[in-house]
Amino acid sequence: MAERMVKCVKFGETLPGLEEPPYSGELGQRIFEGVSQKAWDLWKEHVKMVINEYQLNPATPEAWTIISSEAEKFFFGEGAQLPPGFVPPQAKK
Repeated sequence: MAERMVKCVKFGETLPGLEEPPYSGELGQRIFEGVSQKAWDLWKEHVKMVINEYQLNPATPEAWTIISSEAEKFFFGEGAQLPPGFVPPQAKK
């Protein structure tokens, strides 16, 4: 099976996409259609920070309202493109 490619809204490049929508609903579908696996990996690190900073319990609807809002801003909001020359943080060893 060929790797699914998407025009990534975060990087502005054609990159490998996600295998399935990460969330149900319209936001999950938008992420599936326009976010690369590389950008999703950045989001996973970012959302950990959001959960910790806001002391969220992801099992609550209130937390998912905040997480969804942050995902919308992270991927599709003002400045969704990363700055030219951005280098992602190195993976922890």
